[in-house]
Amino acid sequence: MGGRRPRTGHDWKLLAEACGGLLEGLPDLVDEYLRRLAAHSPTYARVIPHDQHWQEAQEAMRIGIEAIRAPRASPRRDLEHAEQLGRRRAQQGLPLDLLVHAYRQAGQLVWERLVEESSSRRPERLAVLMLSATMVWRAVDEQADTVSEAYRSTELELRRRTDERLKALLDALLDGDRSPGLTSRAAAGLDLPEQGRYAVVALRVERRDGREPFHRLVQGSGVRCVWRMRADYELGVASLAADTGLDALAELLGSAAPGPGGVSPVVAGLAELGRARRLAELALRTCPPDASGIVRLDRRMPAALVVSQPDLAELLVSDVFAALLALDPADRAVLLETLDAWLACEGSAGRAAGRLYCHRNTVFNRLRRLEQLTSRSLSRPRDLTEIALALDAHRLTSSPSGTT
Repeated sequence: MGGRRPRTGHDWKLLAEACGGLLEGLPDLVDEYLRRLAAHSPTYARVIPHDQHWQEAQEAMRIGIEAIRAPRASPRRDLEHAEQLGRRRAQQGLPLDLLVHAYRQAGQLVWERLVEESSSRRPERLAVLMLSATMVWRAVDEQADTVSEAYRSTELELRRRTDERLKALLDALLDGDRSPGLTSRAAAGLDLPEQGRYAVVALRVERRDGREPFHRLVQGSGVRCVWRMRADYELGVASLAADTGLDALAELLGSAAPGPGGVSPVVAGLAELGRARRLAELALRTCPPDASGIVRLDRRMPAALVVSQPDLAELLVSDVFAALLALDPADRAVLLETLDAWLACEGSAGRAAGRLYCHRNTVFNRLRRLEQLTSRSLSRPRDLTEIALALDAHRLTSSPSGTT
């Protein structure tokens, strides 16, 4: 079985002459190339200015033809040029499939012209050209691979920079930055309305336990959330549809959040996210360490007042619960649990007894003892307010883990 004959010096000379003929007619070749690209997709013309495209195409084809004429040249200028062009097209936003198509179209056009020139003028060149077909298309493949790799790496870098810029914009909004133009830049970058219904969510999240990611959970629900991690909790900026309330948001996120969370009141635009973030964090601080679910700040106002003033909360606890805290821990826990159940049941001793699995008279006895220890009456509104606030203060500020 005979093998392909090796190329001689005469063969290389004939190939160089054929390539030289293409270089002489390069402007016409470039015009035909751009016509083919325009027929394939109008995106080329939209993304790349015509004069720039013509000059770049002329340079790329010239370098490519010279690479065929001198395939052993080092360094490979055709690959260097392909790498530069791949970066440039990624920055311009030309789709990668169109970029690869353009490179292969250029290779096809150059090959067609080489065959035409060899067939019509110097038939002896055609045999030489057929010997070089593998080399030519290998070079085209290498150029396409190089331009693709450069494009992808540049695209990843651009995406990383964009992500970092968007995170910085969101952080600035959440920190209450009022710099001119910040909200308009953030609205454009995050694809959020500058004015609209927003709430901030603060979630104490340690693990997801295989649960559905938050950004997937809210899809198609009238809520769009953008998330940022802080040191020990996660912040979400929720853009709410006109008919979506805070209860719906709390229920939606509560089904996915393994830990407690707080929701701010609704604010009217991106400029108010700093205030909303502070209020969401305050709502989260009203949740005991072992709590679960999402709470609304506007429904936890007394507890929020307590945790926002730790010094006063400490004074309130010592003033109201001094005698109670001196009891044996087990005895103290029973009285505090009874008070908590009675308040949760809106002052119904019967319902509290059902929750505590005891007789209603037992509830009454425990509450009377608590009144004696605190020197306050649960039937007097002012005393009841102090006792309820003291209970929140004791529950939320007595342990460092209860703070955010």
